[in-house]
Amino acid sequence: RLVESIAFDFDKFGRRGQEMALRSLAVDSCAKAYLDRHKGATVVALAEGFQTSFWRLNSALPNADFTWVSVDLEPVMRLREKLLPSSPRITNLAQSALDYSWMDRIDARAGVFITAEGLLMYLEPHQALDLIAACAARFPGGQMFFDLPPTLVKRLAPRGMRASKHYRVPPMPFSLSKRRLAKLPQTVPGITAVHDVPMPKGRGLFFGTLFPAIWRWGPTQNLRGSYTLLEFG
Repeated sequence: RLVESIAFDFDKFGRRGQEMALRSLAVDSCAKAYLDRHKGATVVALAEGFQTSFWRLNSALPNADFTWVSVDLEPVMRLREKLLPSSPRITNLAQSALDYSWMDRIDARAGVFITAEGLLMYLEPHQALDLIAACAARFPGGQMFFDLPPTLVKRLAPRGMRASKHYRVPPMPFSLSKRRLAKLPQTVPGITAVHDVPMPKGRGLFFGTLFPAIWRWGPTQNLRGSYTLLEFG
């Protein structure tokens, strides 16, 4: 329904795979587990775009009482408010995730779960790591989910990947292998644990069986992308 309400030719982006839907399943699973343990917690969705995670989690959790803070640039937020329903439990902040003043608006007393879907890879490495470090320092007891592409992407396509003849994916200057992600507690104060989140099963032979198996297979784990869950303490 949301896609149908937007007058845009989405075919320019090329093939329609399941990757983004599977990422949403992964982050929903992590967020639900946190919210099950932290009643009344706050979820912060950085660069949320037109994600509908709030309503999925609200339906999945009995007696849901979490609050939601959506952070995105002003043009995106204007469209989000126009196209998606409102809720007294949702606060929209029209600003960059790199403007850390959003942190001052977060009620962290019951816990904080931060999502950064499809964000960090488009930042410069120092920006991405500074954002992670700032979240770890500000929200002890919280968690943060983010995804990253394979490290080869920034080497093989420094100017971005061609998704179709009409669209080139922007450059992705930041990524870390599973091995380097596991070392973050040694280099970033406040990070107490790093979890490599499994790839959920999708539909069909490839996304339902082969892709999750390749994701788990040892020799590929430092070559593939990552879904990462950080714990702060």
